Amino acid sequence: MKFEEFLSLIPKVSNLPLPGKEAQFAMAPMERIKELTAIDIEAMNPRQAAVMALFYEKEEETHIVLILRKTYKGVHSNQVGFPGGKVEQEDSDLLSTALRETFEEVGVPQEDMILIKELTNIYIPPSNFWVQSFMGYATKTLNFVAQEDEVEKIIEVPLTELLDAASLGKQRITTFYATDIEVPIFRLRQHVVWGATAMMLSEIKAILLKVLNA
Repeated sequence: MKFEEFLSLIPKVSNLPLPGKEAQFAMAPMERIKELTAIDIEAMNPRQAAVMALFYEKEEETHIVLILRKTYKGVHSNQVGFPGGKVEQEDSDLLSTALRETFEEVGVPQEDMILIKELTNIYIPPSNFWVQSFMGYATKTLNFVAQEDEVEKIIEVPLTELLDAASLGKQRITTFYATDIEVPIFRLRQHVVWGATAMMLSEIKAILLKVLNA
């Protein structure tokens, strides 16, 4: 999709009601759906985090940036995700968290990111985080710089690839908290994207397809 076309869709995207958990659950493992529908999230006293789904122009085409996290002893080791992280004391709100973390992790200045809309938040049981995701865009040419201690690789995904049904699939994986389970995946730029990130991407995809097909 040409970036000019994406920009023309932003007013419709901004005004569209969120598809919410129905769209998210389309890319959730059955085990996760059962857990999320049964758990009392507030009773878990979850920590707060925020991420940014940032759209931008590269060679005239619309792209979205993802990151491959470093391998470490933790729940999200070596997984693909959005730039983002936990709330810090300096953050005035969750959007501030998403903007600050995106700058820290991929080097995009906060003033170069423009908010499109706030998406449906999602609870991640293994790490006990409520994660708020945002859609944003940049009109300036971006020169990404990976945060050395946290980001293994920056992944630039053409929007057409995300919207293509051929990117969808299923795969059996072993995680920090489960062994040999089948999960829905996006395969993007030869990377497997699953879990909370895939659920967030599913909502974004549902929004964009709705405005494109209107």
